Amino acid sequence: MKPDLFQAPDYYNLDDLLTEEHKLVRDSARAWVKREVSPIIEEYAQKAEFPKQIIKGLGEIGGFGPYIPEEYGGAGLDQISYGLIMQEIERGDSGVRSTSSVQSSLVMYPIWKYGNEEQRMKYLPKLATGEFMGCFGLTEPNYGSDPGSMITNFKDMGDHYLLNGAKMWISNAPFADIAIVWAKNEEGRIHGLIVERGMDGFTTPETHNKWSLRASSTGELIFDNVKVPKENLLPNKSGLGAPLGCLDSARYGIAWGAIGAAMDCYDTALRYAKERIQFDKPIAGTQLQQKKLAEMITEITKAQLLTWRLGVLRNEGRATTAQISMAKRNNVDMAIHIAREARQMLGGMGITGEYSIMRHMMNLESVITYEGTHDIHLLITGMDITGISAFK
Repeated sequence: MKPDLFQAPDYYNLDDLLTEEHKLVRDSARAWVKREVSPIIEEYAQKAEFPKQIIKGLGEIGGFGPYIPEEYGGAGLDQISYGLIMQEIERGDSGVRSTSSVQSSLVMYPIWKYGNEEQRMKYLPKLATGEFMGCFGLTEPNYGSDPGSMITNFKDMGDHYLLNGAKMWISNAPFADIAIVWAKNEEGRIHGLIVERGMDGFTTPETHNKWSLRASSTGELIFDNVKVPKENLLPNKSGLGAPLGCLDSARYGIAWGAIGAAMDCYDTALRYAKERIQFDKPIAGTQLQQKKLAEMITEITKAQLLTWRLGVLRNEGRATTAQISMAKRNNVDMAIHIAREARQMLGGMGITGEYSIMRHMMNLESVITYEGTHDIHLLITGMDITGISAFK
């Protein structure tokens, strides 16, 4: 088992922009990842299994809903703290960060923002500790980038709702205790429903044979005449804007998380280049490798500045959906390019589980697609700057 020697790059002294609380939160998450995730993650990725034993620790470092108010079991932290936690968790593994993101932004966030007080008190404290785990059902077999065309639906049966349909590519689905499910009512209006494991007709088959996010648990949600109590409807927001609001929060976390993956690949490549001797000197002394490393740290620094500013805007309630899309798209694209360059620097060693790079690279192939694909985010920016939608 290799020691985790990671040192985070901070080329522009961005720590000066952080509060003492920000740094404490980040450093606590970093230390936990080094201790609990790094030693086991390659093994779990190889066997395509999520390490459930880390759930309690994720809760303790604020990995579940850190911005949720303390009265509901959250830590009451700001958006930059949330981002820094996501950065550190994804530095360990994108799949682990996916579990954290889903719980925070796609399960706790809608209950907090769109739920009533009874729902908040019933679910949020247990979700914050990881006693309950949740998932988010929006994507369907036939509708990914076009969620508004979903066919999952529910009917009012008087004393309950009857839910039918299916969702796929759902992180945490195989072990989730609850699912936030988006479905159309009889008028075609989209609403959120809290579906609990154990309800008759609700199944969560696992998705196998993934080459990406192997240490994350992915599955489907199948609803076959599921009776959902009426009190499980999220009452305070409906329409497509409701799930998209959750995605804003999650995409914001991904923008930070991707920086973590990029930093890990850069740090690994830098250390390797200083130690690897070819033609009587370290390869770090060659122009080609210095070019790669210099471009990596430049792109990481740009992404750090972009995301910090976005965090400030989020704290002020001023960040737009389009701004979040820009950061998600830019940062994941940046990270995937750095992973590929870093893999080349390590040569054959770069494809082995001895180093984290190939795992990050495979994971990022999912991150660049989920929660808005690379190209869809480009069109969100395009629509924002032109005022014309290219979607239809």
